[in-house]
Formats: sequence, C-alpha cells, structure tokens
Amino acid sequence: MMMLAARLLRCAVMHAGNRPHSSVARLTSSMRGVGSCASGASSCADADRPKVLITGGLGQLGVGLAKLLRRRFGENNVILSDIRKPPNHVYHHGPFIFSDVLDYTSLRETVVNNNVSWLVHYAAVLSAVGENNVALAKEVNITGLHNVLDIATEHGLRLFVPSTIGAFGPSSPRDPTPDLCVQRPRTIYGVSKVHAELMGEYYHHRYGLDFRCLRYPGIISADSEPGGGTTDYAVQIFHAAVKSGLFECNLRSDTQLPMMYIDDCLRATLEFLEAPAETLLNRTYNIHAMSFTPHGLAQEIQRVLPDLKVTYNVDAVRQAIADGWPMALEDTAARRDWGWKHEYDLAELVQAVLAHVTTGNQLARAH
Repeated sequence: MMMLAARLLRCAVMHAGNRPHSSVARLTSSMRGVGSCASGASSCADADRPKVLITGGLGQLGVGLAKLLRRRFGENNVILSDIRKPPNHVYHHGPFIFSDVLDYTSLRETVVNNNVSWLVHYAAVLSAVGENNVALAKEVNITGLHNVLDIATEHGLRLFVPSTIGAFGPSSPRDPTPDLCVQRPRTIYGVSKVHAELMGEYYHHRYGLDFRCLRYPGIISADSEPGGGTTDYAVQIFHAAVKSGLFECNLRSDTQLPMMYIDDCLRATLEFLEAPAETLLNRTYNIHAMSFTPHGLAQEIQRVLPDLKVTYNVDAVRQAIADGWPMALEDTAARRDWGWKHEYDLAELVQAVLAHVTTGNQLARAH
C-alpha cells in the first residue's frame, strides 16, 4: 500500500500542471462516453469510445474478445498484448504490442502512451500448469495482478480480471455454488484467483477503482489451443472426434463441471464491461450456462459422429483438482443486476464447435 500511495503521489505531482481532470472525473467521463457508444449511435466519436488493452491476449479468450470489442468500438481502439510473437492472422488484424505484466514500468508506459481507459487482464498461468510450476504461477498470477491493480488505480482505468470455478474448493457448496460462500481452493491457480477477487474489491472500496470480475466456468472453443487447464478435455475431444475418431480423456467419465461456449463467455464479458457501475451490486459475479460430464459430452458428440470412441486414462492431479470444483454455478445475481443470459446449451454447443472444427480441418487440408 505504501508503494501504491507513493506512485499515486508522484503521478499527481508530475501531472498537476497539465491534467484537467482528476481520476474520478476522467472515469465518470469515460462511463458517459461508453453509454453513448453502447446505444449503437453512428455519431459516436472515436474519442468517446474506450481504448482497451488486453493482457495475455494470445490465450484462449484474448483474440476472440478483441474481435468482438473491435466490432463494437473500432479496430484501433483495442490493443492485444502478450509476451509471445502473434500469428500473422492476429498481427495483421488490429494493433498488437509486446507487453509483460511483470514489467511495471513498461506496462505503465503502454497504458499512458496509448491512452488506455479499459484494461482486460487475461495474463495468467492456469490450473494444471500452475501445479507443475508454482513459482511461475505466483509470479504471473499475483505479482502481475499487483502491477495491473496499481496502474489501473493510478490512471483511473476500468479493470476486468477474470476469476474461475477454481476459486472454490472442496469445502464450498458444489451443486450449485453461490456467489458468496466458503472459498478454500487447493491449487495455486485457485488461491491466486481468490486473491485477485479480494484485492480488486479492496481497491474498489479503498481507492474507487472500477474493478469488475466474472467467475468463468470451463470455456469451450474451436479455434484456440487449450492453455493447461483442468477442463481442457472438453476442447480436445472435438478435435480428436473429427481427426481420428479416438479420444483418451484424462478425467473420470462422471466428473461433472460447469461449462460455457466461448461466444457466450465473450458476450458476457462485453456486456459486463458495458454495464453501468451503479447497477452492479457486486464486483465479482458467477456466470453459468450448462454442466456436463465427459460421458455426457461424448454421447452428445456421438449423435453427430457415432463412430467416436472414448477411453479414460485418469490424470490424478487434474482429477483431484476437478473433484474440488463446483458441479454448477449459481448466477442469479448476474442475471438480475446486468441481464446476463446464456444462449448455448449442450446440443447447440456441440453443433457449433463441430462445425468450426470440421471447417478448419477442411481449410487446413486445402492449403
């Protein structure tokens, strides 16, 4: 806290002579601008639209969210960032910069030089990878978060940090898991996400930071690689079903977990970011779409691809993680406060993902 106070004081002294508005005034002005853009008015000036920076942008969600936000706010108003070189189709379709969340000075310069007003913080080490490299998970998930919190507070940003079903543990109610309950996760990933929730809410109440957080279920997508999470099987099975018709699952067949199609996840994130601050009774919300087991998912895929064969070779680490996670999330508050509503149930999800995977494979073979 002393470090943050010193940074805020230093910033105030450096910019007192040429800054027309306080952080609170800038944030209020930004929210008014967002409201006018969200209405869809064609006269909305570019200056009134949020300038968005996405950290960890080459993960499962960043590229898709950037596409959605660019359609909403303009291509040049959404900057993807990561520490990896982007593929050509990402590099040539909107701004991309190198940015390391562990480098406070560089990240701060990125925010200032690009006049960023919203920050989406996707940079993280996921559950299974984190258990294999706890030191890295602590550094990225906790130290990186602290940098983002301080910079967002200093510059009056709207900050979105995703949380996860992994923020709950074996002592949490599991079916369904409410927004507020005991949280005692047993993975470094889960611990770091509880830390993020509480730190973000503290910064909101202590400093007025517009912090927003959604607890994502397992997210299923067709065109991005899994990132080392416990729910990765639900992405991998589709590619195996189309390519070989054989899939070996690393969780038990009866492991029920909450899941969501990526389109619903990205739309929820946008709608939550755009929601007026006064409507948000919480700063951290569960969102839910469906729950299923590996066996249930395989059966639904077999309705389309009956030759799919699934075997099970349980990974003890991932299974232990999954056994401590919710079977379903209770999301009444999100549906009440900002109108969350999912569109994809299991049958629609399977149809959509298989269509994407099949088309992608056909295009790959053609080239």
